[in-house]
Amino acid sequence: MVSSARKVAAAIVAAAGRGDRMGVGVPKQYLHLAGVPVVVRAIRAVASAPSVGLVVVAVPPGDVERFEKDIVRGYSLSSACRCMVVEGGHDRQESVFSALSALESVLVSGELEGEADDYPIVVIHDGARPLASPRLVESVVQAAVRHGAATCGLQPTDTVKEVQEGTVVRTLDRARLTLVQTPQAFRRELIIDAHVSARRTGLRATDDAALVEAAGVRVTLVPGEPMNIKITSPDDMVIAEATLGLRRRQAPRIKVGQGFDIHRTAPGRRLVLGGVEIPFHLGLVGHSDADVVAHAVCDAMLGAAGLGDIGRHFPDTDPRYEGADSMELLAQAAQMCRAHGFTAVNCDVTVIAQAPKVAPYAQRMREGLAAAIGCTEDCVNIKAKTTELLGAIGRLESMACSAVVLMAWQERNGGGPISGDQDIQHPDEA
Repeated sequence: MVSSARKVAAAIVAAAGRGDRMGVGVPKQYLHLAGVPVVVRAIRAVASAPSVGLVVVAVPPGDVERFEKDIVRGYSLSSACRCMVVEGGHDRQESVFSALSALESVLVSGELEGEADDYPIVVIHDGARPLASPRLVESVVQAAVRHGAATCGLQPTDTVKEVQEGTVVRTLDRARLTLVQTPQAFRRELIIDAHVSARRTGLRATDDAALVEAAGVRVTLVPGEPMNIKITSPDDMVIAEATLGLRRRQAPRIKVGQGFDIHRTAPGRRLVLGGVEIPFHLGLVGHSDADVVAHAVCDAMLGAAGLGDIGRHFPDTDPRYEGADSMELLAQAAQMCRAHGFTAVNCDVTVIAQAPKVAPYAQRMREGLAAAIGCTEDCVNIKAKTTELLGAIGRLESMACSAVVLMAWQERNGGGPISGDQDIQHPDEA
């Protein structure tokens, strides 16, 4: 049994700039920050927000194919949420409009399975802001849900003066000023109308909130984050590297995930538990092979890594997964976790079934699970419990499984397992 939470926001990441001010000959969003491209960190920030279900990235003209291969697939970005790549324009405003147009096109066309109602909010983020937290993204989205338009920003701590031709004209009241950041979020029809109006009138702005303001709409302010800096110069990279170093020292190195699954039984179905087919007169009913053990472990791993649930990645509405081998899906989920720096340390499983006896098959289940999630079999434990003839499980109408997985986290470049002191490799280099 799989499920997927409803999303309310689509995200646009503006990453089509050439970064001339960096002076390094490569767009700043492609520079590596602690081993990971700046734009990857920006995309992960918005994709990890609970309300975001789709990310549209605007990239430099001619970069779409390379970006999809090296960035989206190379860093498993679609494992967190759906990701589209489109060509941007000659400036930021044109790039955002291009992404908005692509988003509206696929929603109206039904290519995303009728999800138009699921994305009434659009959140827009700079691809050169790699340190925004998913918490900030979510705060801005929720403010837009309540008020229609929202941005984030910080009050300046320095004294701010207006200058003309090298001479101070006046000192501004900093209590009335805000240093605006992204993400910014808006009702979808509102931001589209604002961009269309700007194109008609020739209005140019450095952020999307200004376009909405020009339409007479009030924009709500959400407190920003001091570390949510925009990478515009080599010095900014130094500051960002130092910030990430501090975060890594403060971050917990282990994460725990819990998973649960239950399926009803029926005659004529295979009974597969932990990848092992068990002779029994009843099997489990589901879109895939209905392996409750594999599903519970999968959810536990995804939960520890903050990657949602099995329903997001392998929905029971997708014909590709009809009759699927759930152990293969589990192996794919483990690879997604590794791509985000998480590896399994140990896994504890409780099968809840009145019958049949699980003990004779426990060792084979341990071996299969260990291979799928990438650990040794001594790190996998299988237990079995009955419900003492109580409830649907006691009447043999269903079977369930609960799983807990401990994951170790290590900052890394891309996919592939981490073990000991081995070099960390990009998936295409492994």
